[in-house]
Amino acid sequence: MRRIIFKTFSNRVFTPALVLKTMICVNVIMFIISLIYSGKNIDLTLNPFYVLTPSMDVLNFLGASGRLPIVKFEAWWSLITANWLHGGLLHILFNMLALKTVAPLVMYEYGVCRMFTIYTLTGIAGFLLSYIGNVYLTIGASSGLCGLIGAALYFGKSRGGQWGQLVYKQTSGWVLSLVLIGFLMPNINNWGHAGGLISGVFLGWVLGYNDKRKENLLDKSLAVLFVCITTWLLARSVIRGFILIFT
Repeated sequence: MRRIIFKTFSNRVFTPALVLKTMICVNVIMFIISLIYSGKNIDLTLNPFYVLTPSMDVLNFLGASGRLPIVKFEAWWSLITANWLHGGLLHILFNMLALKTVAPLVMYEYGVCRMFTIYTLTGIAGFLLSYIGNVYLTIGASSGLCGLIGAALYFGKSRGGQWGQLVYKQTSGWVLSLVLIGFLMPNINNWGHAGGLISGVFLGWVLGYNDKRKENLLDKSLAVLFVCITTWLLARSVIRGFILIFT
Protein backbone atom coordinates (compact mmCIF):
# COMPACT_ATOMS: atom_id res chain seq x y z
CA MET A 1 0.00 0.00 0.00
CA ARG A 2 2.84 2.43 0.85
CA ARG A 3 4.36 2.07 -2.65
CA ILE A 4 1.07 3.03 -4.27
CA ILE A 5 0.67 6.01 -1.96
CA PHE A 6 4.19 7.28 -2.53
CA LYS A 7 3.89 6.86 -6.31
CA THR A 8 0.73 8.95 -6.35
CA PHE A 9 2.62 11.92 -4.91
CA SER A 10 5.92 11.37 -6.77
CA ASN A 11 5.59 14.59 -8.76
CA ARG A 12 5.72 16.78 -5.65
CA VAL A 13 8.85 18.31 -4.18
CA PHE A 14 8.03 17.31 -0.61
CA THR A 15 6.82 13.81 -1.23
CA PRO A 16 5.29 11.67 1.50
CA ALA A 17 8.33 9.39 1.26
CA LEU A 18 10.68 12.30 1.98
CA VAL A 19 8.53 13.62 4.82
CA LEU A 20 8.29 10.18 6.42
CA LYS A 21 12.03 9.57 6.14
CA THR A 22 12.74 12.99 7.65
CA MET A 23 10.43 12.35 10.61
CA ILE A 24 12.03 8.96 11.26
CA CYS A 25 15.53 10.43 10.94
CA VAL A 26 14.77 13.20 13.44
CA ASN A 27 13.50 10.63 15.94
CA VAL A 28 16.59 8.46 15.43
CA ILE A 29 18.98 11.42 15.67
CA MET A 30 17.37 12.61 18.90
CA PHE A 31 17.66 9.07 20.30
CA ILE A 32 21.35 8.87 19.38
CA ILE A 33 21.99 12.29 20.91
CA SER A 34 20.27 11.22 24.12
CA LEU A 35 22.57 8.17 24.28
CA ILE A 36 25.69 10.27 23.62
CA TYR A 37 24.71 12.80 26.28
CA SER A 38 23.97 9.96 28.74
CA GLY A 39 27.55 8.63 28.46
CA LYS A 40 28.23 5.98 31.10
CA ASN A 41 24.71 6.33 32.47
CA ILE A 42 23.20 4.35 29.56
CA ASP A 43 21.36 1.25 30.75
CA LEU A 44 23.01 -1.80 29.10
CA THR A 45 20.74 -4.41 30.68
CA LEU A 46 19.75 -7.54 28.76
CA ASN A 47 16.10 -6.86 29.56
CA PRO A 48 14.66 -6.05 26.08
CA PHE A 49 12.36 -3.38 27.56
CA TYR A 50 15.31 -1.38 28.90
CA VAL A 51 18.14 -1.96 26.38
CA LEU A 52 19.98 1.30 25.61
CA THR A 53 17.91 3.42 27.95
CA PRO A 54 19.15 7.03 28.11
CA SER A 55 19.62 8.82 31.41
CA MET A 56 16.39 10.25 32.82
CA ASP A 57 18.18 13.53 33.55
CA VAL A 58 19.27 13.76 29.90
CA LEU A 59 15.77 13.02 28.63
CA ASN A 60 14.46 15.64 31.03
CA PHE A 61 16.53 18.53 29.69
CA LEU A 62 16.17 17.34 26.09
CA GLY A 63 12.42 17.79 26.39
CA ALA A 64 10.63 14.98 28.22
CA SER A 65 7.17 15.97 29.42
CA GLY A 66 5.01 15.12 32.43
CA ARG A 67 4.39 16.48 35.94
CA LEU A 68 8.08 16.81 36.81
CA PRO A 69 9.29 19.07 33.97
CA ILE A 70 6.07 21.08 33.73
CA VAL A 71 5.51 21.68 37.45
CA LYS A 72 9.14 22.00 38.53
CA PHE A 73 10.60 23.76 35.49
CA GLU A 74 7.44 25.15 33.79
CA ALA A 75 8.59 23.39 30.61
CA TRP A 76 5.33 23.61 28.69
CA TRP A 77 7.35 23.44 25.47
CA SER A 78 7.98 19.78 26.36
CA LEU A 79 4.45 19.03 25.10
CA ILE A 80 6.02 19.28 21.63
CA THR A 81 9.56 17.96 22.16
CA ALA A 82 8.55 14.83 24.07
CA ASN A 83 6.95 13.53 20.85
CA TRP A 84 10.47 13.14 19.38
CA LEU A 85 12.25 11.40 22.27
CA HIS A 86 12.43 7.72 23.20
CA GLY A 87 13.41 5.73 26.25
CA GLY A 88 15.08 2.69 24.74
CA LEU A 89 15.94 0.70 21.63
CA LEU A 90 12.74 -1.34 21.63
CA HIS A 91 10.71 1.80 22.25
CA ILE A 92 12.00 3.66 19.19
CA LEU A 93 11.97 0.58 16.94
CA PHE A 94 8.33 -0.13 17.72
CA ASN A 95 7.24 3.49 17.25
CA MET A 96 9.15 4.01 13.99
CA LEU A 97 7.72 0.81 12.51
CA ALA A 98 4.26 2.01 13.50
CA LEU A 99 4.92 5.46 12.01
CA LYS A 100 6.07 3.84 8.76
CA THR A 101 2.78 1.94 8.63
CA VAL A 102 0.26 4.61 9.68
CA ALA A 103 1.68 7.89 8.31
CA PRO A 104 1.46 6.99 4.58
CA LEU A 105 -2.25 6.22 4.91
CA VAL A 106 -2.96 9.52 6.67
CA MET A 107 -0.82 11.45 4.15
CA TYR A 108 -2.72 9.83 1.29
CA GLU A 109 -6.17 10.70 2.67
CA TYR A 110 -5.44 14.01 4.44
CA GLY A 111 -2.33 15.32 2.69
CA VAL A 112 1.22 15.76 3.95
CA CYS A 113 0.57 19.08 5.70
CA ARG A 114 -2.53 17.99 7.58
CA MET A 115 -0.75 14.78 8.59
CA PHE A 116 2.07 16.72 10.26
CA THR A 117 -0.39 19.08 11.94
CA ILE A 118 -2.37 16.14 13.28
CA TYR A 119 0.82 14.42 14.48
CA THR A 120 1.97 17.58 16.31
CA LEU A 121 -1.34 18.64 17.86
CA THR A 122 -2.31 15.14 18.99
CA GLY A 123 1.13 14.74 20.51
CA ILE A 124 0.49 17.91 22.49
CA ALA A 125 -2.97 16.66 23.50
CA GLY A 126 -1.59 13.31 24.62
CA PHE A 127 1.13 14.82 26.79
CA LEU A 128 -1.25 17.43 28.17
CA LEU A 129 -3.63 14.69 29.27
CA SER A 130 -0.63 12.85 30.75
CA TYR A 131 0.15 15.95 32.80
CA ILE A 132 -3.45 16.14 33.99
CA GLY A 133 -3.29 12.41 34.81
CA ASN A 134 -0.21 12.96 37.01
CA VAL A 135 2.23 11.03 34.81
CA TYR A 136 5.62 11.87 36.33
CA LEU A 137 7.82 11.75 33.21
CA THR A 138 6.82 10.71 29.70
CA ILE A 139 8.28 10.60 26.18
CA GLY A 140 7.71 8.90 22.83
CA ALA A 141 6.04 9.30 19.46
CA SER A 142 3.10 7.13 20.48
CA SER A 143 0.83 10.08 21.34
CA GLY A 144 1.22 11.48 17.83
CA LEU A 145 0.95 7.99 16.37
CA CYS A 146 -2.31 7.41 18.20
CA GLY A 147 -3.46 10.74 16.80
CA LEU A 148 -2.78 9.54 13.26
CA ILE A 149 -4.64 6.31 14.01
CA GLY A 150 -7.56 8.34 15.35
CA ALA A 151 -7.66 10.45 12.18
CA ALA A 152 -7.56 7.30 10.03
CA LEU A 153 -10.31 5.77 12.17
CA TYR A 154 -12.51 8.82 11.61
CA PHE A 155 -11.81 8.77 7.88
CA GLY A 156 -12.80 5.13 7.54
CA LYS A 157 -16.02 5.56 9.49
CA SER A 158 -16.93 8.85 7.78
CA ARG A 159 -16.16 7.85 4.20
CA GLY A 160 -17.80 4.45 4.22
CA GLY A 161 -17.87 2.28 1.13
CA GLN A 162 -15.54 -0.62 0.55
CA TRP A 163 -12.35 1.41 1.03
CA GLY A 164 -13.68 3.24 4.09
CA GLN A 165 -14.80 0.00 5.70
CA LEU A 166 -11.40 -1.55 5.03
CA VAL A 167 -9.58 1.39 6.65
CA TYR A 168 -11.99 1.41 9.59
CA LYS A 169 -11.54 -2.31 10.17
CA GLN A 170 -7.75 -2.01 9.99
CA THR A 171 -7.54 0.98 12.32
CA SER A 172 -10.00 -0.61 14.76
CA GLY A 173 -7.55 -3.50 14.99
CA TRP A 174 -4.76 -1.05 15.76
CA VAL A 175 -6.83 0.53 18.52
CA LEU A 176 -7.50 -2.89 20.04
CA SER A 177 -3.77 -3.64 19.90
CA LEU A 178 -3.04 -0.36 21.69
CA VAL A 179 -5.46 -1.28 24.47
CA LEU A 180 -3.92 -4.73 24.89
CA ILE A 181 -0.37 -3.32 24.86
CA GLY A 182 -1.39 -0.75 27.45
CA PHE A 183 -2.47 -3.48 29.85
CA LEU A 184 0.23 -6.07 29.11
CA MET A 185 3.46 -4.08 28.72
CA PRO A 186 5.22 -2.14 31.52
CA ASN A 187 5.61 1.64 31.62
CA ILE A 188 3.00 2.36 28.93
CA ASN A 189 1.51 5.84 29.06
CA ASN A 190 -2.17 5.08 28.49
CA TRP A 191 -3.05 8.72 29.19
CA GLY A 192 -0.92 9.76 26.24
CA HIS A 193 -2.42 7.08 24.01
CA ALA A 194 -5.97 8.08 24.94
CA GLY A 195 -5.30 11.80 24.48
CA GLY A 196 -3.70 11.23 21.10
CA LEU A 197 -6.43 8.91 19.85
CA ILE A 198 -9.37 11.07 20.92
CA SER A 199 -7.82 14.29 19.62
CA GLY A 200 -6.94 12.49 16.37
CA VAL A 201 -10.59 11.62 15.76
CA PHE A 202 -11.54 15.23 16.57
CA LEU A 203 -8.92 16.75 14.25
CA GLY A 204 -9.84 14.30 11.50
CA TRP A 205 -13.35 15.73 11.69
CA VAL A 206 -12.27 19.39 12.00
CA LEU A 207 -9.54 19.41 9.35
CA GLY A 208 -11.34 17.15 6.91
CA TYR A 209 -9.82 14.74 4.40
CA ASN A 210 -9.19 14.96 0.66
CA ASP A 211 -12.60 13.63 -0.36
CA LYS A 212 -14.19 16.55 1.49
CA ARG A 213 -11.68 19.26 0.62
CA LYS A 214 -8.13 19.58 -0.70
CA GLU A 215 -5.30 21.04 1.35
CA ASN A 216 -5.26 24.83 1.20
CA LEU A 217 -2.90 27.64 2.14
CA LEU A 218 -3.98 27.54 5.78
CA ASP A 219 -3.13 23.84 6.02
CA LYS A 220 0.30 24.47 4.52
CA SER A 221 0.93 27.49 6.74
CA LEU A 222 0.02 25.55 9.90
CA ALA A 223 2.35 22.71 8.93
CA VAL A 224 5.24 25.10 8.22
CA LEU A 225 4.60 26.84 11.55
CA PHE A 226 4.70 23.56 13.46
CA VAL A 227 7.83 22.43 11.60
CA CYS A 228 9.59 25.68 12.52
CA ILE A 229 8.51 25.55 16.17
CA THR A 230 9.48 21.89 16.52
CA THR A 231 12.86 22.43 14.85
CA TRP A 232 13.61 25.42 17.06
CA LEU A 233 12.65 23.65 20.31
CA LEU A 234 14.59 20.48 19.51
CA ALA A 235 17.68 22.41 18.37
CA ARG A 236 17.55 24.58 21.48
CA SER A 237 17.36 21.58 23.81
CA VAL A 238 20.26 19.85 22.02
CA ILE A 239 22.45 22.97 22.16
CA ARG A 240 21.63 23.60 25.82
CA GLY A 241 22.40 19.99 26.62
CA PHE A 242 25.73 20.17 24.81
CA ILE A 243 26.72 23.31 26.72
CA LEU A 244 25.62 21.79 30.03
CA ILE A 245 27.52 18.51 29.54
CA PHE A 246 30.62 19.38 27.56
CA THR A 247 31.53 22.89 28.72
